[in-house]
Amino acid sequence: MHKIMKRRNFIKKASVTSLGIVAGTSVLSGCDVNEESNKSVVTGTPVRPLVIATWNTPDEVEAAANVLANGGTALEAVEQGCRVAEANEKGQSVGKGGLPDRDGNVTLDACIMNEKGDYGAVVAVKEIKHVISLARKVMEDTPHVLLAGEGAKQFALEVGFKAENLLTEASKKAWEKWKIKSEYKPIINIENHDTIGMLAIDKEGNISGACTTSGLAYKMAGRVGDSPIIGSGLFVDNEIGAATATGLGEEVLKTVGSFLIVELMRQGKSPQEACEEAIGRIVNKPGKNYEDFQVAYIAVNKQGETGGYSIHEHFSYNIFKDGANTNIKSDFYNKG
Repeated sequence: MHKIMKRRNFIKKASVTSLGIVAGTSVLSGCDVNEESNKSVVTGTPVRPLVIATWNTPDEVEAAANVLANGGTALEAVEQGCRVAEANEKGQSVGKGGLPDRDGNVTLDACIMNEKGDYGAVVAVKEIKHVISLARKVMEDTPHVLLAGEGAKQFALEVGFKAENLLTEASKKAWEKWKIKSEYKPIINIENHDTIGMLAIDKEGNISGACTTSGLAYKMAGRVGDSPIIGSGLFVDNEIGAATATGLGEEVLKTVGSFLIVELMRQGKSPQEACEEAIGRIVNKPGKNYEDFQVAYIAVNKQGETGGYSIHEHFSYNIFKDGANTNIKSDFYNKG
């Protein structure tokens, strides 16, 4: 094994609690599913702690909220929330059980970003389930910000991650059915979930974010979308806010969507207004046919104001704040 280089501004290694849910009772008695407004009203007192995540992800958000309730940081919270999704074999777009590429290989991408602006990511990783924790290891324990493929897997094994088969029987059967026609056509809101992106504000007011995915089903081998790419799938500026994306990554990459949203908030827009403008940058391009793909964003600013917006309907996101875990149906651009 080669000796792992340490980042100069090395952050103290994660405690045992960063590899498992922080002990303690749940802060939630249940999950309220409402059709509340996307827009939050900024009050004089910042909202904290707070968690927001893409799609209908109450379990993931609850795990993150429990970390915050037990005194954990926003960074620890988003890591733990994403690990719940990665371990859910029934969810075929994140972690174990994710739908494979066209060759039958499950490859995972993830990134994480803390309040200091430090960032770590891994792409095209095979046989490592918790790539969000691996991305954190890249951020904290190496001089790099992104590791790919076999190199990322080698690093994972060296620091204690276990290799396992990520292709479940259900995902294998779906892939074999797909091979009959082998038509590559991303489906909007497939199974009503996709990449999980999560943002959190802890009791100290610090913001962190994370994003993890198995990418588009039946993609070309080696394809990487926006999810692990800083500024596209995720961006955090602790002075302003944070944003994360889901949907067709190619379109998010072309507009550097999450960075754009944070910069729009820096200019004074609310998270909701910033998300709406970022979607506009995609759909208003000349000749752009947005009927066949979905992109959605969520965002939070330093005050705890949140926003979410998508091209098409059926995107939703979960928010934990003021002791409640609520699923919100996003407003959307294409209303016919």
